[in-house]
Amino acid sequence: VFFFFFFKQKTAYEILSGLVGSEMCIRDRYQRRVHGIYLLFRATNQEMFDYVKTKDDDIVSMLITKCHLGAQNCTDKMKPYVWKRNKEGIHIINLGKTWEKLMIAARIIAGIQNPEEVLAVAVREYAQRPILKFAQYTGAKAMASKWTPGTLTNQITKKFLEPRLLIVSDPRVDMRAVKEASYMNIPSIAFCDTDSPIENVDIVIPCNTKSKESIALLYWILAREVLYLRGTIKRGEKWSIIMDLFVHKTQEDLDAQQKEKDEKIHKEEENKEEGEKEEEGEEEAQAEEEVAPAKAGGDAWADVEEEHQTQSIKLFTLKKLM
Repeated sequence: VFFFFFFKQKTAYEILSGLVGSEMCIRDRYQRRVHGIYLLFRATNQEMFDYVKTKDDDIVSMLITKCHLGAQNCTDKMKPYVWKRNKEGIHIINLGKTWEKLMIAARIIAGIQNPEEVLAVAVREYAQRPILKFAQYTGAKAMASKWTPGTLTNQITKKFLEPRLLIVSDPRVDMRAVKEASYMNIPSIAFCDTDSPIENVDIVIPCNTKSKESIALLYWILAREVLYLRGTIKRGEKWSIIMDLFVHKTQEDLDAQQKEKDEKIHKEEENKEEGEKEEEGEEEAQAEEEVAPAKAGGDAWADVEEEHQTQSIKLFTLKKLM
């Protein structure tokens, strides 16, 4: 690369043009060498480029779950992650940066040898199921309840923990956990909205933290990428765990699902009854078709007997007359 840019100078071209033949020949030669080095590097480090294959599908899923919708307010430190502001005053988050920060966070989590030294925290109700599922599949610890003061700083408490990494679902709600982590020099990863305070946060993942589908999808992508990096799942294979398992479900959602199941069962029973009735009607029609020829044959035989009787009566009367 150095020689390629060096030989762009006029003096170098003038000197080398007489030795090799032409300036274009020298330029093409070094371009080919640079391209060959790039191809060799890519062939030997193919794994570095494989993770980009899922980027398009992940960003489409983020758009569907409305990860790009921020708040109406925006802090100064969150402005670099904002793409623009719509007519309603809502800030639109740049999902490309969200995806890149997810990949960085996954590499940090996968770099910790003991997965139990990763602590995921969530105080909000709709963020508790995602961190429990994330902890289940990655081996991390989850704290899906109200934060107990002194969990990271007070060694006397029974719930004292010494994690090497902290993951927070919202730094505004989980502010105490972020502060205690900063006191103990524990790095923290946080999912932040446009109005979230990001002081003492080491890695910011910009997203919509007020949507349960958004939080569930991001934890699902993070868990999948961690498993890819650890080698639990081969790169390129689809993860058998669906994202719906990470979504928080209220009692209303469960009731709606139960109603849908009951309606499906009721429809299936109605369809079975209609099918049975149709089968019975078809069997009756077949029986009538089988009986009809017999009836027709019986009527014809009665007509023959009547004709025979009439003929016999006529013959009897003629004999008497004779």
